[in-house]
Amino acid sequence: MTAVKKSAAASTLDIGASAPDFSMPTDQGGKVSLSDFLGNKHVVLYFYPKDDTPGCTLEAKEFRDLQQQFAKADTVVIGISKDSVASHDKFKGKYELGFILASDEHSDACERYGVWVEKNMYGKKYMGIQRATFLIDRDGKLAAIWPKVKVEGHAAEVLAAAKKL
Repeated sequence: MTAVKKSAAASTLDIGASAPDFSMPTDQGGKVSLSDFLGNKHVVLYFYPKDDTPGCTLEAKEFRDLQQQFAKADTVVIGISKDSVASHDKFKGKYELGFILASDEHSDACERYGVWVEKNMYGKKYMGIQRATFLIDRDGKLAAIWPKVKVEGHAAEVLAAAKKL
């Protein structure tokens, strides 16, 4: 498992610490909170920059393709970006994503998980989501953290870790 304990993306969170709770609107007019799953399911939170962009689409499709295996591991997958619920609905429908997409339009969860960071593209600095994934056990503790995710094969790596919980 290549989960890392500390990084720029997760500088305030440690493996074994309590995961920050959140409550966000989701696709299809729903709402999700971490506390919804405590005591019952493991949770994968994967933060991604933007719906329907190449890297984010590949990542979502990899999680989609492993959805049944995550379910067998008693693990719920939640994708989080700042995109609107309407954007999530289109993205989910276009790629038949069978997991929750949560809208963190005000960056509350992004900030609590340390993924709302300054980025630099072609010399221009701006704030954005650093792609990162958090595996949370049934007790609400951080079991693994993947900062600065490289998309290809990532979902399979997260699944392998979830199966060990």
